[in-house]
Amino acid sequence: MPLAFPTQSHGTIAFGFFNIELDLLLLEQLFFFADSFCEAVVELSSTPEVKIDGWRVPRGQIGDLHGAIAGVALEGFIGATYRKWPFPRAPEDFKQSPEGVDNQPLAAEMIADFGGPEQLALRWSKDAGLFSIAGFDFSESGFERLLDYVDRGGYPRWRDDIRPDYVERMKSALMTSGHFALRRKQP
Repeated sequence: MPLAFPTQSHGTIAFGFFNIELDLLLLEQLFFFADSFCEAVVELSSTPEVKIDGWRVPRGQIGDLHGAIAGVALEGFIGATYRKWPFPRAPEDFKQSPEGVDNQPLAAEMIADFGGPEQLALRWSKDAGLFSIAGFDFSESGFERLLDYVDRGGYPRWRDDIRPDYVERMKSALMTSGHFALRRKQP
C-alpha cells in the first residue's frame, strides 16, 4: 500500500506498491517497476542521472485504491489491477509477492489503456543534497525512507520475508557503495 512521504518540492506525496501481485510502484501519477527503480538507484552511485521507463496516468484514470481493495470501485488502472488480482480474503495473505516481476508484461499491457509511457529521470545533486525522481525532490533522509520502504516490501512487507533478487542486489550495493549519500549502515 502506498504511504505518505515528504518531499522538498511537492509537499507530502504518495509512494509505494499498490497491488501485492505487482512490483509496480506508484509515485503520485507516475508508475514504474521496482526492479528498474532498484537498478537505477545502484547506478546513481556512479552517475548523477539515470533514466527508467515508466508511465504517467492522468488522475481521473488512476482509480480508487481503497475502493478497489474493498472490491467496490474497480475503475481506472488500479481498479483494473484489482479485477485481475483481487485483494486477498484472509488478512494473513496480505503480503507483497516477491514474484511480482513475473506479472510485468501484463501490467505494462494493462497500464497502456490508462496512461502514456514516459522516461523518468532519477538524479542525485551532491551540491544540493537532493535526490530527484521525475522532478520530485527528496532530501537524503527522505530518499532513504523510500529505499527502506522498497527493501521491506512496503506495507504489508515481503511475503515470507523473501525479497526479490533485484532488491537484494540494491541492498548489497548500497551497503558497500562509496557514494556517501547511498552508504547505508550495516544492520
